[in-house]
Amino acid sequence: MMKVIVRQSGIAARKWMDSTVKKQMLALSPLRQIDEANVQIAREPHASPPFRVRVHLVTPGPDISAEARDHTFAAALGKVIKRVTEEIRNRAAKRQARRRSGAQRLLPQHQAANHGSNVSFA
Repeated sequence: MMKVIVRQSGIAARKWMDSTVKKQMLALSPLRQIDEANVQIAREPHASPPFRVRVHLVTPGPDISAEARDHTFAAALGKVIKRVTEEIRNRAAKRQARRRSGAQRLLPQHQAANHGSNVSFA
């Protein structure tokens, strides 16, 4: 089960933000095994845009990190979720491509071994 840690800074603690983040993180779990999700939500009033969301996902293999900024919390969260989803899909595609290329390298050797034998059955 995924452990979700949400930290907020520059914002009064809001439970609806925590629950929104947790729902979004759980929605990612069918795409990849996620052991832990660390999410930082910050409102920096002197920055533009003021809302920043950082996500660090602890997964088997390389971890996944992303950050996004926007004028609202929801928009920043949406951007960071999109970036994390793209990264998960890109890594899955690379993994599948490596598997396919490895299978194709083995296939010609296997075919050559079968075609090179002169066995006849009478």
